[in-house]
Amino acid sequence: MDCPSEEQMIRMKLEPYSEVKQLSFDIPNRKLEVYHTEEVDKIHQAIRELKLNDHLESTEDEAELPLATDDSQQRKILWWVLGINFGFFVIELTTGWISNSMGLIADSLDMLADSIVYALSLFAVGGAVSRKKKVAKFSGYFQMGLAFLGFSEVLRRFFSESGTPLFQWMIVIAILALIGNLVSLWLINKAKSEEAHMQASAIFTSNDIIVNGGVILAGVMVYFLNSKWPDLLIGGIVFAFVMRGAIRILKLSK
Repeated sequence: MDCPSEEQMIRMKLEPYSEVKQLSFDIPNRKLEVYHTEEVDKIHQAIRELKLNDHLESTEDEAELPLATDDSQQRKILWWVLGINFGFFVIELTTGWISNSMGLIADSLDMLADSIVYALSLFAVGGAVSRKKKVAKFSGYFQMGLAFLGFSEVLRRFFSESGTPLFQWMIVIAILALIGNLVSLWLINKAKSEEAHMQASAIFTSNDIIVNGGVILAGVMVYFLNSKWPDLLIGGIVFAFVMRGAIRILKLSK
């Protein structure tokens, strides 16, 4: 598992199985421990249907359930991270439109993609599987539609005489978004949690920091080259990541 959506896919897939008592994720090492009763074959088959290139390492006849953790602090942190991501989605989308920057617009949709995943994790807790799948399907198609619109706009600007984006806006807003993501990563690491969703959130936020750096670099290149191409390039790359995230979220609805 390398992102929150994959963890959600597994949790939603196994939720109907009453024999599954607890799941313990190790995201950095891409491992999952399933505490269950009855035979493992049916559970393994369910995970295999997700096509995550899984394999069964070992089984034990008896194992003690790990102690449950108080997730109130973790939920509070995830609410903060969700707020930061959604806030910068609005800011970057608005300033990207004003400054004519596809890089900022694409980064805003990447922030929205993260917000969707965090919201799914927070709002879906305790809900019915059917409700979770409906939310995931709507979110995935919405995100995919935005990515398609973004790609279309990149192509339109590529083949037309569109103006050069305002590099000052690109650099300043991307730096602010970078600071926001650094604060999010600090909050997540402050929790010192080994829970899978917190580990996944840290990975997601780290990837966002790289994207923010890419937009800043594109803004600098726009300044030195006096060209729109760096902005369109970074926009296209980020839209590809957004589309990839949408496809993963849609897998939750199957």
